[in-house]
Amino acid sequence: MNIMNNFFTANVADTDPIIAGAINDEVRRQTDGLELIASENFVSEAVLQTMGTVFTNKYAEGYPAKRYYGGCEFADVVENLAIERAKQLFGCDHANVQPHSGAQANMSVLLAALEHGDTILGMSLAHGGHLTPGHPPNFSRPHYKGPGYCGHPGTQQNDHAELQRIAEESRPKMLICGASAYPRTIDFARIGEIARSVGAMLMADIAHIAGLVAVGLHPSPVPHCDFVTTTTHKTLRGPRGGMAMCKEQFAADLNKRVFPGVQGGPLVHIIAAKAVAFGEALKPEFKTYQEQVLINAKVLAETLQNAGLRIVSGGTDNHLLLVDVYMDGKGITGKVAEKALDDVHITVNKNTIPFDTQKPFVASGIRVGTPALTTRGMKEDDMRAIGNMIAAVIHDPESEDIKTNVRRDVAELTSRFPMYNA
Repeated sequence: MNIMNNFFTANVADTDPIIAGAINDEVRRQTDGLELIASENFVSEAVLQTMGTVFTNKYAEGYPAKRYYGGCEFADVVENLAIERAKQLFGCDHANVQPHSGAQANMSVLLAALEHGDTILGMSLAHGGHLTPGHPPNFSRPHYKGPGYCGHPGTQQNDHAELQRIAEESRPKMLICGASAYPRTIDFARIGEIARSVGAMLMADIAHIAGLVAVGLHPSPVPHCDFVTTTTHKTLRGPRGGMAMCKEQFAADLNKRVFPGVQGGPLVHIIAAKAVAFGEALKPEFKTYQEQVLINAKVLAETLQNAGLRIVSGGTDNHLLLVDVYMDGKGITGKVAEKALDDVHITVNKNTIPFDTQKPFVASGIRVGTPALTTRGMKEDDMRAIGNMIAAVIHDPESEDIKTNVRRDVAELTSRFPMYNA
């Protein structure tokens, strides 16, 4: 008897019912809840299908036409296509689509551009930045030194005069801009001037705003930066992964640092899915989608403000907003808010706010984003309804009556916007 008879035909429900059950439960969680985590989105069925193809079987170490394995001719097709579409989307000289994540893309850039002990200057994590530009637990801190820059105490937005002062004082070899929790437009041109004034290279991490940049709804960093990194999910609405772009003069060094520097074999099935997502992003309807993301974020911010909650920096210019739920001790912590909203099937994440007095795992705020619900087709009236649901729970997180009513409202709303089939 051939013990492999069912190997190529058995489905996961037969092979591993526990995992199958978890998949189905997650489909229901995403479908029946309101996904408002700013870094999450829903991919298309085409992207899902591509991730589950036989390209997952293929090793393709190296780069197109320069592989360390045979049988890579079709892997070359998808990687070349992903590269060309990325260059078309962002207008960059060079794109490396192999990084498994945004953090690995950032690591590759730092290794390509810097020496051990060099000074870097990035936005402080506590003020909306990312882990990779020197946060203590991250790989970058033991290798590179340098301060973080903060927002203005009044506006809670980027303070370019203060950034200029810190840059002149620290003389970084690389200035890093971009953020994971910053709701305002980033002035890449101004930051580029600051970098050049102190002889620093400039890197932008646009993981959160990449979709907006791709369609021209946020200024592009590409003309001003030596390196640009991004994830390929979030607003770009592709598979979970990373990408690094650079000026042509840095292309060879960047490629070497991605492979064999920090990675081995690329995930060809994910690169293929990136190519599909980039193709989707090049279509006119993708800009229409991004326009609605921005509209929805502004309406949601206004609704929460009208309901008595403070929005950090006074509003939003992009896809996300930070909500101060602690309000100088008159409200609740971000941790309590996240749990209370999760109880009614509204998913957000607790988040520190500028000059926060709470620890990061407690936090004074929550981060809220509109990409995923906009993908489902929700618009302004839906955002107003969602904002009022969120406010009702935050103002009285212990009320079971409020939670019962909000759960009912969530169920009614999500039923009108169907998603994947379980």
